Amino acid sequence: MRKFLVVLDDTRECLNAMRFAALRAAHTGGGVIILSIVPAEEVQNWIGVADIMRAEARERIEAHFEVFAKWMRDKQGITPELVVREGDPVAAILGLIQEDAEIGVLVLGAGGEKSGPGPLVTQMSRNSGHLPIPITIVPGEMSKEKLEAVT
Repeated sequence: MRKFLVVLDDTRECLNAMRFAALRAAHTGGGVIILSIVPAEEVQNWIGVADIMRAEARERIEAHFEVFAKWMRDKQGITPELVVREGDPVAAILGLIQEDAEIGVLVLGAGGEKSGPGPLVTQMSRNSGHLPIPITIVPGEMSKEKLEAVT
């Protein structure tokens, strides 16, 4: 089964990336992997403190994930899979793509700010010529209706 890999973060454009991945998976009989990355600087190296910070980050991620997962299950019939990694986002994405041969498309949401589409879209676009899978970049400002029409 082909899986759509989408990154869960706190950005507004994440919502459209999630919608796109779920809609495409539902229309093509695929699956969705939701990857959440805890930046290395969020987890300190002090004994005990790092474990508490990891647990708090995991709880926050799981609560955020469950909102998207419920929508995907209820509206699209898709049960997404959650993967949580620590460290550099690009390395985490590339590592997961290498580990799971069923991942067929990376879906990213692009911000509409004047500063550009966002750091992750910019970094992954630079690597796009060397990726084993295509990237779909979903505009964060695209309406829900337009998004549904193109999927």
